[in-house]
Parts: sequence; C-alpha cells; structure tokens
Amino acid sequence: MTSGAGLHALETVILLLLIMVAVFAVIAHRLKVPYPIVLVLAGLVISFVPHMPRVPLDPSLVFLIFLPPLLYSAAWGTSWREFRHHLVLISLLAVGLVGFTVWGVAEFSEHFITALDWKAGFLLGAVVATTDAIAATSIARSIGLPRRIVDILEGESLLNDATGLLALELGVSIIMRGETPSVGGGIVRLLWLIVGGVGIGLLIGLIVGWLEKFIDDGPVEIVVSLVVPYAAYLAGEHIRASGVLAVVTCGLYLSRKSATFFSPGVRIQVMGVWDSLTFILNGLVFILIGLQLPYVLAGIRGAYGMVTLLEYGGIFSAILIALRMIWVFPAVKIAYLLRRWTGHAEKQPGARDVFVIGWTGMRGVVALAAAISVPEMLGDGRVFGPRNLIVFLAFCVILVTLVVQGLTLPSLIRVLGLAGTTEMSVEEREARKTALAEAIAYLEDGRKQCGSAYFHAFDDLLDRYQHRLVHIESEHDDGHDEHGPHTYRQVIDAAEGAVQAERRAIIRLRDEGRISDDVLRTMERELDLEESRYQVARL
Repeated sequence: MTSGAGLHALETVILLLLIMVAVFAVIAHRLKVPYPIVLVLAGLVISFVPHMPRVPLDPSLVFLIFLPPLLYSAAWGTSWREFRHHLVLISLLAVGLVGFTVWGVAEFSEHFITALDWKAGFLLGAVVATTDAIAATSIARSIGLPRRIVDILEGESLLNDATGLLALELGVSIIMRGETPSVGGGIVRLLWLIVGGVGIGLLIGLIVGWLEKFIDDGPVEIVVSLVVPYAAYLAGEHIRASGVLAVVTCGLYLSRKSATFFSPGVRIQVMGVWDSLTFILNGLVFILIGLQLPYVLAGIRGAYGMVTLLEYGGIFSAILIALRMIWVFPAVKIAYLLRRWTGHAEKQPGARDVFVIGWTGMRGVVALAAAISVPEMLGDGRVFGPRNLIVFLAFCVILVTLVVQGLTLPSLIRVLGLAGTTEMSVEEREARKTALAEAIAYLEDGRKQCGSAYFHAFDDLLDRYQHRLVHIESEHDDGHDEHGPHTYRQVIDAAEGAVQAERRAIIRLRDEGRISDDVLRTMERELDLEESRYQVARL
C-alpha cells in the first residue's frame, strides 16, 4: 500500500511538472521570451506556494537521466564543419577559461568572502566554471543570435564539462583529503578524460553506424537513438573517462552519418520524437532549477543575514561575468592569429561579436547539480561548513546568467546590430540551386529516353522544378518572367489550398460515416507531409 501511495505521489508530481512546462512555454511564446527564462522564474514563484509538493534535485538524476540525451541532441544539431573551424577558440574557452575561472574565483573567495578560504573557493570555482549546453542552445537559438556566435557557444558548452568535472574532482579531493594534486597528475587526468571519452564515443558511434545498415524501421530506430546517449555516457564513466565527451563525440559522428543511413520516413519519425523529448527534458530541467530555492534558502538561513547573502550573490555573479569578459577578448585574438599562422585567412571577429560571446556565459542545471553534489562531511568526519554557501552562490549565478543576461540579450544584439536574418543564406541558396539544377537535368534526360507518351508527366514535374529554381535565383524579380518568384508563390498558394480542400473533404466523409478513422489517418499523414513541404517552401 505504501509503495502504491508513493508511486501515486510521484505520478502526481510528474504530471504537475509537465503541465507547468506546457503552460509556461505557451506564455513564453506569447511574451516572445526564451522559455527557459520563463520556466525558471515560474519555478521560483511556485516554490513559495503553500502545500506545493517539494521536488529536491538529485545530482544523479541530472547526470544520469537528463544530461546524456540533452547533450546528444545538442551535439546532433551541431555542424561538424563549424565546430572544427572554431576548434581553437572553443578549446581556449572550454579549457583555458575554465582554469582561469577556477583560479579567479579561488583568489576572490580567499580575499573577499570571509566564510571561504582558497580551497573552498577553488571548489566553488569548479562548480560554476562551466557554461551549460542546455541553456546555451535553448536561449541562443531562440533569440536569433548570429549563427557564428551560436556555433562557438554550443561548442564551448559541449566540451567544457570535461574540464569542469575534472576541476570539481580535484576540488573535492582537496577538501576531503586536504591534499593538492600535482600539475602533472592533473594534466594526465585531463588527457585521459579527453582521449578516453572521445575514443569510447567514436567506438560506439562506429558500432551503431554499422548496425544501422540492417535497420530501417521507425520505432526500432527511435529506441536505438534513445539507448545510444546513455550507453556512451555510462561507458565513458565506466572507464573513468569523460562520459560527456563520449556522448558529444558519438552525437557528432552519428549526426554526420545519419544523412546516409536514415530513410526519409524514419528520419521524420526520429526527429519528431527527439524534438518532443528535448523540449520536455529542457522544460523539466529549468522549472526544477526554480523549484530549488526553498532548499537553497533552508540550508543557508540563519548563518547569514539576507542583506549579506544578496551582496555575496550579486558581487560574486558580477565577478564571474567579469572573469569571462577578461578572458574572451584575448582568447578570440589568439585564436584568430593562430588560424592566420596556419594559413587560414579570415576576417577577425569584431568587438561586438566578442562582447556577445562574453555576455552569453550562462550557467544551468549542471552547475546546480555539481554544487549539490559537494559532500556535507569531510574525510575526517567534520561538517563541511561552506557547502551551503557554495550551493547558494551557484544558485545566484544561475539566476543572474539565465534571467538577467538572457533577458538583456535580445536588446543587446539589436543595439549592436547583430540580430540574425531570416533570409536564405548564400550557402543555402547555392545548395538549393545546385540540387534543383541537377534534378532538372535528370528529368530532361528522362523525358528524352521515355518517349513522347510520357512528355506530359515530365513537363509537369519540370515546370514545378523550374518555378522553384527561378524563385531562388531572383527573389526580387519584377514578375514579368513566366517562371518568376511571384508566379511561384501563386503556385504554392494554389497547391496548399488544394491540399486543404482535400483535407476538408476527407473530414466530411469521416463525419458522414462513409470512411473509417483508419482511412482518414492514412490520407491525413500524406496531406500533412505535403502541406508541411509547401510551408517550408515559403521560408
């Protein structure tokens, strides 16, 4: 009976969380605010509602349940070419900035936070040093940041967990055993985290890529795609390498290979499931962050006055932002000079781009989970007093970087003139032109070979492709060309209207009892795919 009651309570909590995610995501869309920010604030407000079920955040829940699929999804959506292009800068941020942040926080803590010495400051720095892949991806994409900046932020947040978790491991070791690991030992450990994590991720990716040759079934592919990130993470952790890098490497590899082993129908199914899963997990993560405030305050209440806590939280957040700004500007310059030295001629990023990269160092659930994972007892059995303050400061940093920086980013990129454009990129236009030209050549060759009996069918297809090609080549055409862009838009409007007429007809037939729901769903899927194609063609 007790087990049933506990399961019922868990079910109720999960249901409430999902309802909150859906409701506040809709509100965020209406307000045109990134939904992670709204969900965090909603969680904060709801956490003070009387009789609201308390949902403590278990670090193992974050690292073992939420993190692998979210990292995998972020890696899957990352462009390998851009990742490789920015690898020097990403490395300077993912490795150098983490080390600089840990050192800077340790020095600041020893001199300005009386409750923390250098060792406790080192541990605090390790907790908050890494930006969050979940937050960076969710917010950066939703506010229209330029693609080049998003690529750098995503790459940094995908890789810096390895160095951040190493710093956390060292910090806990210093606190628990009172010993400072050697520099050589730290470098060896970091190398194993990277090499082992990348190696195991690539190995799993190769195995899954080989297995994909024998699979072409949507539900099976979905199951496989859900298993892969957990398998990579657990395998990486099992060999004491970086599970994070294992997941990222596996995601990057399989994403690149998926263009050849996914059939169109399977790809639509898999991507649809992952879009929903990513949204649900992201939503739960951000609302759980907000709900942690009562636990954070309960641990710190009584030891410090509220004014002191607010001062600590505000000043510490400002210091963390300043440390990132101090590092980012020379890091971008160094990365540019190194690329020029290796023969890659390119334009140096402007100060506005660099400032936005520095301003977008958001922390998220990984930082909070790392703070909560800090042990309460030392190795000799004594209570680790600064733990509650570390958790509180980490929570403050998450709120400031997510809410304050997140809310100011849209205005900032508009003021700096960096707002993303909705127009087709040069690369996309060239790719579409090439693909359409080759399709037209294929159809013209087929018409010659098949004879006059099939001319009408081939002419119909050729006419559609030529409309699309001219639309891409001359978006500002004056409309006098018979295949001009205005004609193409009229064709799209007419085709979409015809699909909607078909949809109304089958719904009417279903309502009149002349066809079954199974027939409706079969035809509905065909119409959905066709109409979605026309909607994409409008972009």
